[in-house]
Amino acid sequence: MSDFEAQLRAVSLRVTRPRLAVLAALRDNPHVDTETVIALVRAELPTVSHQAVYDVLRALTESGLIRRIQPAGALARYETRVGDNHHHVVCRSCGAIADVDCAVGHAPCLTAGSDHGFVIDEAEVVYWGVCPECAAEPVQ
Repeated sequence: MSDFEAQLRAVSLRVTRPRLAVLAALRDNPHVDTETVIALVRAELPTVSHQAVYDVLRALTESGLIRRIQPAGALARYETRVGDNHHHVVCRSCGAIADVDCAVGHAPCLTAGSDHGFVIDEAEVVYWGVCPECAAEPVQ
């Protein structure tokens, strides 16, 4: 049994070829958008429908096997790195996204100045800047 099969069974999801293909695509290509996931899955399973991939992404997100992120002004992206409360850095120029490990303390990484009575269990931080490739391009 593969790791993906075990993960699916652990969250009571049936093991299907589209689910395995989506998990493999996201493992090998973190932070990709839905259209890219569809293209990657179709390279392995040419007859899979758009709707099937959308359904798989929803089921995997709801089960906690993948994480959906959506930086402001960007398309939703997906990744298999879950459960560690890491953050992201986004290039303002090309939109590249990279993981940033939690910088300070225990999850949720940041302590709110006032929690307004909420029980906080996660903090979402997005760092914005320019990636090395874009920074190296000559200014026009």
